[in-house]
Amino acid sequence: MEIMRLAGLLSVLTLTACQGAGQPNVAAVKNDVPTEWRFNFFTPKALPALVTFAIVIDTDEWISRFITLDSTPDLDNVIGAWNDSDRAPSGHWNRIKSPPKYLFFCWDSIIDKKVYETRVTFSNAVVDKMRRPSGKNDPYNNTYNTMQIGLAPEGKVAVWLRGVGVEPNYRVTPSVITTLSGDKLELCKGVTKHPNGYKYYGETPDFIKGKKYPYGNWN
Repeated sequence: MEIMRLAGLLSVLTLTACQGAGQPNVAAVKNDVPTEWRFNFFTPKALPALVTFAIVIDTDEWISRFITLDSTPDLDNVIGAWNDSDRAPSGHWNRIKSPPKYLFFCWDSIIDKKVYETRVTFSNAVVDKMRRPSGKNDPYNNTYNTMQIGLAPEGKVAVWLRGVGVEPNYRVTPSVITTLSGDKLELCKGVTKHPNGYKYYGETPDFIKGKKYPYGNWN
């Protein structure tokens, strides 16, 4: 992928964000303010997908590219609909120094047998929620410092914040969320881990047998 083409596309999509605007500003460390933020992807049970490439533009207008990402696990208790309690495990790679403002990612929907390109913009209210203490009495993590992104059939994407101990995840509505596929792909054209096509594996064939696509309500 050409760097100039990528930079040009990002400048159009993100309007004011610009690469190399300066090193991320690291606030003074406080007990209730994290020093990093994370993002994780997951799918419903037996409806596999894989995120292959991601770009995050954070609140300091710093662009982070992720070619190596944490896995995209399926969650056993997410069946037929989203819930606010199940969580993807934290990994090693998906980390940034400031809360995300824009998120772009490419993903193989194995269950849909196609590539999707998703573009997300987060409102100031969502960003503020990731910065401020939650008000919960949790000595280990009193801030929503992790973004959880669910990927479902039909290219459906849902977003939660997590990080407050055992409290439920907090579902958020991005100010903009767009998912493209086929001839409309721009950033993700040709980006796939399945260049020879898709094949169902594991428990997927038995799980979807007799069920109607998209195997639940993923709004």
